[in-house]
Amino acid sequence: MKCLRSVTPLVVLPMLVSLALAGDQNANSAAQAPKISKQTRLELIHLLNAELVYVRSPFPMGTQGLRLRDGVVSPSGEELQASIAMYGPAAKVGDPARITDVVFRPNFVHVEINGGPIRKQKWYQHISVGGAGGDTPIAPSDPQANARGSFVDVYFNDYVPELTGDQFKTILTPVLDFHAKSREEAYLDTMPPKVRKAIEEHHILVGMDHEMVMAAKGRPPRKVREKDGEAELEEWIYGTPPEDVQFVRFNGDEVVRLEIMKVDGTKLVRTAKEVDVEPNTKVAKQEDTPKPALAPSLKRPGEDREGDDPRKDGGAAPIPPNRTPGSPGSNPN
Repeated sequence: MKCLRSVTPLVVLPMLVSLALAGDQNANSAAQAPKISKQTRLELIHLLNAELVYVRSPFPMGTQGLRLRDGVVSPSGEELQASIAMYGPAAKVGDPARITDVVFRPNFVHVEINGGPIRKQKWYQHISVGGAGGDTPIAPSDPQANARGSFVDVYFNDYVPELTGDQFKTILTPVLDFHAKSREEAYLDTMPPKVRKAIEEHHILVGMDHEMVMAAKGRPPRKVREKDGEAELEEWIYGTPPEDVQFVRFNGDEVVRLEIMKVDGTKLVRTAKEVDVEPNTKVAKQEDTPKPALAPSLKRPGEDREGDDPRKDGGAAPIPPNRTPGSPGSNPN
């Protein structure tokens, strides 16, 4: 037994050394993955170019676009909201988009949608007819026309590695959906379970935004606007007596009050936030948080917008307090 105990370390030590060397070789081979080949680049361009996809993250117009690294999209949150407010949206969540260009750089791949951020000339706009007065293009471009596309740059650590088409589509999943069959399906896929279930069952939750409400109930037959101090409120009305009537009140882009008048005369009112939605990113968190302060207005006290008629959008008498379906003043029309 003493001989065995003395020999065992001599046997185990070489085994441990060999396992350590094998682990180092595997790590080095993983770290030294081959760079993408020219043939693979051509295959990916051929596969992705002109592909119809659905948007999973809002794209701003302009030359900033989105950046995607390790599954994380930037800008996001308030920074993305500011970019969209400044340049306008190129595509919103659920919108169909067309991949119009794929460019490979040393450590990232540039993927453009809907023509990209810079307006390009068509092939026939390069043709001109020469004469005594010089060359005249047969189809001159419009200098006032603005590009309305955008892009996402997909970054890798040191260089773009060898990829298959399915692998690259998977990498793009946070911003583009290659598998959705419709806009509705693509939109619902970005929603958390609570919001998705409510939309599928045509229910409204306090905290939803305009797009979520339209996805759940469609466009409202009637709208009503009013002012509460400096805040401008809007109410969407669904249903007419003798069926249930729902009054959905918005403060900005958020549902802050839901009132349901039942056929039997009972009234249900919900004001507690049921879902918290991050502006312009359509990322929702299921939590009850205190209602933020009313958004400030740029108007001076008592000042109305020029031409602001409160009877637009399908009727707009001021919202009557304590109204009941079928009672005088309950129908803005």
